[in-house]
Amino acid sequence: MKYTIGMDFGSDSVRALLVNTSTGEDLATAVHYYARWKEGKYCDPSKNKFRQHPLDYIGGIENTIDSIVSQVDENIIKNIVGIGVDTTGSTPVAVDKTGRPLALLNGFEENPNAMFVLWKDHTGIKEADEINELCSKWAIDYSKYEGGIYSSEWFWSKILHVSRTDKKVLEAAYSWVEHCDWIPFLLTGGTDVSKLKRSRCAAGHKALWHESFGGLPPNDFFVELDPILDGLTNRLYKETYTSDVSVGTISKAWSQRLGLPITVEVAVGAFDCHMGAVGAKIEPYYLTKVMGTSTCDILVTPKRKEEHLVKGICGQVNGSVIPGMLGLEAGQSAFGDIYAWYKNLLKWPIEELIASSFILDRVTKEKLIDEALENLIPKLSEGASKETIGASGELALDWMNGRRTPDANQNLKGVISGINLGSTSPKVFRALVEASCFGAKKIADRFINEGIPIKGVIAIGGISQKSPFIMQMMSDVLNMPIKVVKSEQACALGAAIFGAVAAKTYQDTFEAMTAMGSAYEKVYEPIPTNVDQYQMVYEKYSELAISMENYMMKLI
Repeated sequence: MKYTIGMDFGSDSVRALLVNTSTGEDLATAVHYYARWKEGKYCDPSKNKFRQHPLDYIGGIENTIDSIVSQVDENIIKNIVGIGVDTTGSTPVAVDKTGRPLALLNGFEENPNAMFVLWKDHTGIKEADEINELCSKWAIDYSKYEGGIYSSEWFWSKILHVSRTDKKVLEAAYSWVEHCDWIPFLLTGGTDVSKLKRSRCAAGHKALWHESFGGLPPNDFFVELDPILDGLTNRLYKETYTSDVSVGTISKAWSQRLGLPITVEVAVGAFDCHMGAVGAKIEPYYLTKVMGTSTCDILVTPKRKEEHLVKGICGQVNGSVIPGMLGLEAGQSAFGDIYAWYKNLLKWPIEELIASSFILDRVTKEKLIDEALENLIPKLSEGASKETIGASGELALDWMNGRRTPDANQNLKGVISGINLGSTSPKVFRALVEASCFGAKKIADRFINEGIPIKGVIAIGGISQKSPFIMQMMSDVLNMPIKVVKSEQACALGAAIFGAVAAKTYQDTFEAMTAMGSAYEKVYEPIPTNVDQYQMVYEKYSELAISMENYMMKLI
């Protein structure tokens, strides 16, 4: 028996999973919540500024792997052969020549610009606009394989913004590294950033890399963008690697630190949604939706003889999901985050009223607050499910964190319209859920209208498993069946699958995915009467979206 570990670095936490490579069975799992992130450090949500300290990631590695190793016997531990890693993205960090993030160096420990710039950081909106303008007039449109619209969520927008706003970081930064590239580099004891194996997934979808360009755009492109980028491409990369490739074996120091065999192979990293699709046993032309704080929608297709570029998505990259197949990515900048925002909006009076009670003791107050907040979304879902589709008039737009796809525009803001004196919390919540489902339909429609068929939908993530209300609505709005993946850790499972291939337990990703991938626990079928009613509301959503986007862009 051989075993692998999958590590899934999300927005709030890292999850580790120990998997039997013969069956895909979970033997142990552990979760670590980022301490600094939980305290809200280094972030300013009002400015869409989100940074994470590398020490949160290091602590996550240690705590989760220590935990899963402690849950199994020595015979299993000595037969762990591989580690796979997925992360959010684009989440880059400035590093020195050794590949060490600047936040780990003296003088930069508390500097947010020296930390990882999280995927949902939108401080580079201006820089993204400049990149788009330059791409549109350059001889080669370097954004064409990334949907034709470069986003502030992506690699170069963030690098340029930080470089412009922090001279100390600009001068100290030798190179920049994606989170999914840094973790494998760290675990294998890397000390030379020029030898770091870069992810095809990250480079192709977020950094303007493509084989036909010979790698990244040339230096003169970036000099034209801003002279402060002069020479940076020489300190980055030309080659990229798919996640079936091994970065190397775990270093002696990390082997001892984690209690793992020195022979463990570490796979090239990738983004969470791409590995989640592998954990879900993605099939060609099935839309795999990773439904968390945001959504990431993944499709794979056979490579075509004639190139066909889909407009307004997050790129199409050879091997970004499954080596040898074309991976297409789209997604919504906010999904679960919308529901979390509404929950936070309502929790303030709950906390204040209970906390101000003179009758209850502190322990009772805390218990009541926790119970109320835990039941808030389920109660809202219950109330919202009783409302007639489209009857009360509330209508929302799901742009609380801008719009990722189709047609990235992070200048956009969320909208709740049609409020009247009869509007209630469940009615508004229903409008928010409808908006998030309508945003998903916009993505599906774009693929279909661009000639990419969708045979069905596969859903991953906590929302897909915990909220029948949201999932049934999603099925009705898309008018497609949705298969819900059984594994609660599909992304980590996908990472473990790549760990098995990198360790040569399997010959290729398809073979490993077939043996180790998750089964499905439920299928949601669209309800015909609901489909027709949601289509009418969707048309209103589309009209509101057009008018509000025009209005918002005039305000910029």
